[in-house]
Amino acid sequence: MTPTDAQAVLPHYIAGAFQNETSGETFTDVNPSDSRDVIARVPAGDPEDMARAVDAAATALTGWRRRTGSDRANILYSWAEAIDARAEEIAQAVCREVGKPIREARGEVGRCVVILRYYAGDAVRSKGEVVPAMKEGALQFTLRDPLGVVGLITPWNFPVAIPLWKAAPALAFGNTVVLKPAEQSSQVAILLAETAEKAGVPAGVFNVVLGSGSVVGEALVRAEPVRGVSFTGSVAVGSQVAAICAERNIRYQTEMGGKNVVIVRPDADLDLAADLTVAGAMGYAGQKCTATSRAIVDRRVEEDFLARVQKRVQGLALAPVTDAAVSVGPVISEASRERVRSALASPSGDRVVGGGDLEGDPFAHGFFIEPTVLRGVDPDSEVAQEELFGPVLSTFTADDLDEALSLANRTRYGLSASLFTRDVGEMLSYIDRIQVGLVRVNGDTTGVDPHAPFGGFKSSSSGSREQGSAAREFYTEVKTVQVNP
Repeated sequence: MTPTDAQAVLPHYIAGAFQNETSGETFTDVNPSDSRDVIARVPAGDPEDMARAVDAAATALTGWRRRTGSDRANILYSWAEAIDARAEEIAQAVCREVGKPIREARGEVGRCVVILRYYAGDAVRSKGEVVPAMKEGALQFTLRDPLGVVGLITPWNFPVAIPLWKAAPALAFGNTVVLKPAEQSSQVAILLAETAEKAGVPAGVFNVVLGSGSVVGEALVRAEPVRGVSFTGSVAVGSQVAAICAERNIRYQTEMGGKNVVIVRPDADLDLAADLTVAGAMGYAGQKCTATSRAIVDRRVEEDFLARVQKRVQGLALAPVTDAAVSVGPVISEASRERVRSALASPSGDRVVGGGDLEGDPFAHGFFIEPTVLRGVDPDSEVAQEELFGPVLSTFTADDLDEALSLANRTRYGLSASLFTRDVGEMLSYIDRIQVGLVRVNGDTTGVDPHAPFGGFKSSSSGSREQGSAAREFYTEVKTVQVNP
């Protein structure tokens, strides 16, 4: 059902049917590697489209929540199989629509199969516990009920994984879902709807409404039947979502990015540290909320570490993202490229490598930025404090672990960090004092296991965690039951 004609208009997916939008307004979805490549027209969407989707989800809720856990598990497992059967097609669509290098796109699709299978198992796990009662002879226990209709607002950088790590647990626990994907990943969202339909997800249980966040996104958050919202995106928009949800007294979780850091101590394996720092900073052009954007290096090994980083950055393959050797790729849009360029134009720091514009074929019509490493950056500058979503690494020096931790925590974000050292005492001190939700030692900042809680401190998230056992806490409500003789 996905249009192949660049002038075709993508449909919404509402109540088990692919439906044309009602407003008639559309915008163009283009390939960030080559803006001449028009993928499709995307409907602008309107509140009426969203209202129909929310109503469909509310109508489907009673039947879906009454299904046995094993029924829901079987459907989620079938969804995993449907995605696996079209894995290469979906990976190529991710590559073309959001400019993700093909190796990473394939990895993301494979991870989504794992996510769905994991939550298929969650559908049949314990949904409560026995709690001793103070009254003699009474039986007291807890049950977990689904929230109801939940709204999912997702970004373009993980157009398959993030919608599914939100939708899979929501559906496993008996909720129904309305997904509002980022405008730039609309076609991939419709592919997800196609695989859901193929898997036998009942009509109205999973719905997709395309369009702008300011119109259909806000309509979703404000819709009366919606009892919870899970959002991933910017701090500015996430704060607005949180405010509306708080006003409505509905549950919300917001994941809003990071300014992630590696700390390199003098006893570190410098080759390992350089490998993982460059991969974390430059992979997918730095367009991950867990991307490595800062490195705090002990002064005694700064020269050796930066020499290794420079060599690795200079060795990165730059080519169209369909090339299997490529790991960087373009940024998502011209506006994104200009934002990164503006930040790099500030006088903070010296350029170790990169920073120029990539011109000529195959870069002439894409939104490419040369991978850039900065040295001696002002800790309070824009490149040191703001999430750029570009292939930029800022480096700093520190004389000891105390100074390094002070610099690491000197940001409004608190998502991910990694320490490179062999010193167990420093590891334990760092684990205790670093102000992030994802704490790594001798690892990358970007890797995320789908069965482990995900989220950050400070402005990185609302505090509620995603994935793993934490997902059950968000997508269910607790009933405490006491039965007396």
